[in-house]
Amino acid sequence: MTKPRVVIVGAGFAGYHAAKTLSRIARDRAEIVLLNSTDYFLYLPLLPEVAAGVVEPRRIAVPLTGTLKGVRVVIGEADHVDLQNRWVGFTQPEGDRNRLAYDRLVLAVGSVNKLLPIPGVTEYAHGFRGLPEAVYLHDHVVRQIELAEQAEDPAEQRARSTFVVVGAGYTGTEVAAHGQLFTDALQAQRPRLTVRPRWMLLDVASRVLPELDKRMSRTAHRVLDRRGVDVRMGTSVAEATADGVKLTDGEYVPTCTLVWCVGVRPDPFVNELGLRTEKGRLVVDEFLTVPGYPEVYACGDAAAVPDLTRPGQVCTMTAQHAQRQGALAARNIAASYGHGKRKPYKHHDLGWVVDLGGKAAAANPLHVPLAGLPAKAVTRAYHLMAMPGNRTRVGADWALDAALTRPAVQLGLVPANAVPLESTSPEVAARAR
Repeated sequence: MTKPRVVIVGAGFAGYHAAKTLSRIARDRAEIVLLNSTDYFLYLPLLPEVAAGVVEPRRIAVPLTGTLKGVRVVIGEADHVDLQNRWVGFTQPEGDRNRLAYDRLVLAVGSVNKLLPIPGVTEYAHGFRGLPEAVYLHDHVVRQIELAEQAEDPAEQRARSTFVVVGAGYTGTEVAAHGQLFTDALQAQRPRLTVRPRWMLLDVASRVLPELDKRMSRTAHRVLDRRGVDVRMGTSVAEATADGVKLTDGEYVPTCTLVWCVGVRPDPFVNELGLRTEKGRLVVDEFLTVPGYPEVYACGDAAAVPDLTRPGQVCTMTAQHAQRQGALAARNIAASYGHGKRKPYKHHDLGWVVDLGGKAAAANPLHVPLAGLPAKAVTRAYHLMAMPGNRTRVGADWALDAALTRPAVQLGLVPANAVPLESTSPEVAARAR
């Protein structure tokens, strides 16, 4: 008898853990196919450390093959789903088109950079959602510091050594915190550069980390102030140009760097399915199934999963939710074949960790507020436990960074036009135009 085929689209936190859990439950009773645009799972929380040169890029790219036993990995970009005939169409890396039939389908396509209708932002800003963007930012920062050192004009020096980050959420705060330490170290190696690099962190919110506990917000703000990061709350970008940004308070800031960390939006692929959505996310029930299509499941950032801990609301777009939803989708698929009983999704957050570079961090494991070295220890322990692979390599990079001077060179592997802000696949560098 032919084994049923489960196709999982996307290998982010939701898709990866759906495949991992299902492979353990199903063993040889089902064919599990994971369709993804890359051959790795990206551990997103450590992207700021890649941009700052603390961790090598490949450390946070966990191979799919070898870590997902019994799972067939197919590399390609999903571009069509035929819900009536049950197949997924996709484009392979070299342009060939193909399709995968399914008996059960898990849509875990994740999210992309959030866009706002601000003049010039799409042209001059770069997002921070994928590995190519982090590698590009690292090279770009080094390049600007090198060019600032060579510049004879003090105004050019200041512009090239000014870095503007928009969005004081989890990612933007970490990027600015790590970035200031990184550029201070670069300046220390360049005595001709007399201007101290300046990082600005902007957000329309009233405080940094507005989505997290206020005590974590205060800890992060203190660290940023102590480092010299120019934090501007209640302020954002009104217009971006090739030479700088105009702020909403009217000030013009000359800069060559605009990092866009205002948040994420569901992958636009969701809107092409013809299914009901809520703010761009697929509507599902508490069992993660799509109404009218019991064989189709959705989880992670692309799914509007009812939050049973907050009646009437949907789960926020976080890695905690995505990972647990992926695992539950796998168990509910197994239940649909008679293995166990399906369960609704319900999860109370376990707290948060924010790595601020150096010896600084903010954390509230199980809602116990921590700062400084205790928070740093908890933060790094959490990341090592959460990573499905490469733990020893990441730990080694942390140890080397603590003991040795951080090497900083620009390899130029990712050009600016390969990481446009408006991209449906930030995890893949665009072809040079």
